[in-house]
Amino acid sequence: MLDTPRSDNLPRGTICIEDIEIGMKRHLRKQITDRDIELFAEVSTDCNPVHLDDDYARDTIFAGRIAHGMLTAGLISAVIGEQLPGHGTVYLGQSLKFLAPVRPGDMVMAEVEVVEIDHAKRRVTMHTRCEVDGKNVLKGEAVVLAPSRKFD
Repeated sequence: MLDTPRSDNLPRGTICIEDIEIGMKRHLRKQITDRDIELFAEVSTDCNPVHLDDDYARDTIFAGRIAHGMLTAGLISAVIGEQLPGHGTVYLGQSLKFLAPVRPGDMVMAEVEVVEIDHAKRRVTMHTRCEVDGKNVLKGEAVVLAPSRKFD
């Protein structure tokens, strides 16, 4: 199992649908590194020079390199898949709005908050967001199928 450097994170595991409550929150913090951006470019095949080339990126509206938006969004997936609901969760949908760029060296805080629960269908709706230095850089909503003790 790959263990990437993260800080101020809650324990990994599973919270079953029977134990999820409106208002529950979980988060993680991760500093985005050059290596993260390079690996994401390799895996995704998105090698846009705004992510990888300092000289090119300097002349864009961002005035420097930025992380892939989906790399930042992936941190939301990590919170959902590792913490809330956690292991055994199935992603059903995610909306995203990118509000500001994330740059190499930025510490991103990704957070999810439960806003709706459909116990009969085991569906959980969560507000999702990422911030850097207290400023929202991404927001959205996720719908997931939560694990249940009934099916363990």
